[in-house]
Amino acid sequence: MRPTEEQEALRSAVRALLARHEGAAAWRPLTEQIGVAGLLVPEEYGGAGCGAREAAVVLEELGRTLSPAPYLGSAVVAVRALLASGDAAACARLLPGIADGTTVASLAWAEEGSWDPAALRGEATPHADGSWRITAAKEHVLDGSDADVVLVAARTRAGVSLFEVAPRTGGLRREALVAMDQTRSLARLALDGAEGRLLGADGDGAGVLARVLDHACTAVAAEQVGAAEHCLERTVAYAGQRVQFGRPIGSFQAVKHRLADAYVLVESARSAALGAAVAAAADAPDLTLHAAAAKSACSEALAAVAGEMIQLHGGIGITWEADAHRYFKRAHGAAQLFGPPAWHRQRLLTELGLTAPQAGAPAAGSTPRG
Repeated sequence: MRPTEEQEALRSAVRALLARHEGAAAWRPLTEQIGVAGLLVPEEYGGAGCGAREAAVVLEELGRTLSPAPYLGSAVVAVRALLASGDAAACARLLPGIADGTTVASLAWAEEGSWDPAALRGEATPHADGSWRITAAKEHVLDGSDADVVLVAARTRAGVSLFEVAPRTGGLRREALVAMDQTRSLARLALDGAEGRLLGADGDGAGVLARVLDHACTAVAAEQVGAAEHCLERTVAYAGQRVQFGRPIGSFQAVKHRLADAYVLVESARSAALGAAVAAAADAPDLTLHAAAAKSACSEALAAVAGEMIQLHGGIGITWEADAHRYFKRAHGAAQLFGPPAWHRQRLLTELGLTAPQAGAPAAGSTPRG
């Protein structure tokens, strides 16, 4: 499962570009110079036709820098949803713009504290002109306030279905959230009879969302590994520079033990994330098992390593001048995105046949303030 030469070249290119362009300014060169937005888009729709391992490479690098680029929500989650819908006409119409980065897409999914498709309560009713009218309240929508393409999951008489809603249609209100993790763009969407277009077959949405959930968890796990690795690197470097009692704190045995434990967490998380990416790339039947394990393990690993980063940096670790607090916030926000670790452990047990499924996963993509 070692990276290929092409994957290593992709990593180097993304890392070098992110070193030159900070924050949101990196999205345009990422899409125009490297083509990251089209990695998962099939060639017939203007993409590169790559798989989950290539996407994981990009996500690790974005995680290292806490990049606010809309890659996860648009180039991964929305693309996976469109492809899983099986709607060839919608894919031909929407994917080319997403692939070249000129269009940002968003999937509005979670509601009432749950990412579980079975817990959806938003409703869609057919209209005489062939369109649908959707009434729902969606939470924690990635890049939802500025997205050019809005996909919405809602319940019909046939079951959960997927719809495309025009961003400026009547009955749709989008509100950007001020989240704890300010590097993640989240929004709340309120739909009150908003007009939508059905994507795929009516009632197939639960299966689509189940597939998207596995790919989304795989993607977030890769992002968390990148962030955890960077936290460890920064902390090791600081421990070699900070002097206490006349010697670098990294020379103390207790500090060495803590850094060693953090290293084990990072490498264990990397293995779990890679296993999920390989399963996703192969469309393996046990993808849910790998994705749930990776999301749980990587969430807890990043939280622990980011916490050590705060502790071993001492007082400076909690100041605005240092980056440690930003990684700590990302750790706790990402842990809740697409469901918290405890829920994914429950999913893992269910996949192993050790317990019955439970509905109603708490959802908190990054806990909003106010």
